[in-house]
Amino acid sequence: MFKLRLLQLAILLLLNGFPIFAKDGQFKIVTSFTILEDLVLELGGDRVSVTNLVPRNSDAHIYSPKPSDAVAISNADLIIFNGLGFEGWIFRLIKDSDKEKNYLISSDGINSLNRFNEIDPHAWQSFKNIRIYIDNISGELINLMPEHEQYFALRRNNYLKKLFELEMNLSNQLSNIPIKKRIVITSHDAFGYLGREFNIEFLAPLGLSLDAEASAEDVAKIINQIKEKKVTALFMENINNPKLLKAISKESGVPVGGKLYSDALSEIGGPAGTYIDMMRHNVKSLIEAFNS
Repeated sequence: MFKLRLLQLAILLLLNGFPIFAKDGQFKIVTSFTILEDLVLELGGDRVSVTNLVPRNSDAHIYSPKPSDAVAISNADLIIFNGLGFEGWIFRLIKDSDKEKNYLISSDGINSLNRFNEIDPHAWQSFKNIRIYIDNISGELINLMPEHEQYFALRRNNYLKKLFELEMNLSNQLSNIPIKKRIVITSHDAFGYLGREFNIEFLAPLGLSLDAEASAEDVAKIINQIKEKKVTALFMENINNPKLLKAISKESGVPVGGKLYSDALSEIGGPAGTYIDMMRHNVKSLIEAFNS
């Protein structure tokens, strides 16, 4: 009977996407959402075993933790999350699991934006900021596993090189587009950091959190801005209902240009299966819309 219950628990954990055992010598890490999961896998390689909480194409703003999340955190050697108020539910999980000192706030040290009288938590939407995330995560891995310092340093340097090459490529393409044409409408305001970095103006009927509901006044204001500024870029996001944006598209006459990835990666193998894929897809999609 005991073996049967153990097997049932193992099957349940597997179905929820959680590894049952880490390989010998692997450090067990829990990440709060998929962008951090990808970074930790890139930087930690085969020295880490990663369990992620908020799934792909899902919204961490409104996530409701499951009992299996508490189990994962209880068994973890380290919990890594974004901070800046993004995961309002994470501290309760950590406290309940007696892991209060065993976590890393990956956004520590970033140059934060203050929007709508609150800190914008979407700091990963910036090449400059993501380098700080990378340094924080790599530094913590080296601190916890100093015997693998050279391994982690090499992976960090290789990953930073890929990011730099992508950033330069996208910057060069954007440099051909006049700043006055770089105006975008999105479902909610998740791209402020990207806008600051590339001189792109993002407008949204919702604020920083999808808990809010856009009022008729908000929508009317957005439609007026679209017409006044001759906006050609209108994008839905992978984590929310496109109904509002489709209504704005119908009223303004501007077609929806596609999908941007803000708070979560796409399915593996999709257009934003990794962080690098996400940044490439988002900015190239914007460039195409600006040029239309």
